[in-house]
Amino acid sequence: MATQRQLIAAGVASDEQLPQQPWLRIQGPSDASTMWYAVLRRRVRDVYIGTLCIRHGEHHASLVRAGWEDVAIADIAAPDAASSSG
Repeated sequence: MATQRQLIAAGVASDEQLPQQPWLRIQGPSDASTMWYAVLRRRVRDVYIGTLCIRHGEHHASLVRAGWEDVAIADIAAPDAASSSG
């Protein structure tokens, strides 16, 4: 998982064009902060799907109970952007 800015920095996406697969957009507010929102993922078949939800709410708890896992903030990075994001 990566932010749009990280994907743009890595050359995977641009301001005008969404990234190609395997990257899929997670819908959420453009100003979402990991202080308030949790990024979760779940393996379905051979790929991970992701979602964004408000931390510590009932929806978050129900997703975790259903097998979703929290993605650590440090793990949110595009492959090439990880080494360049100070």
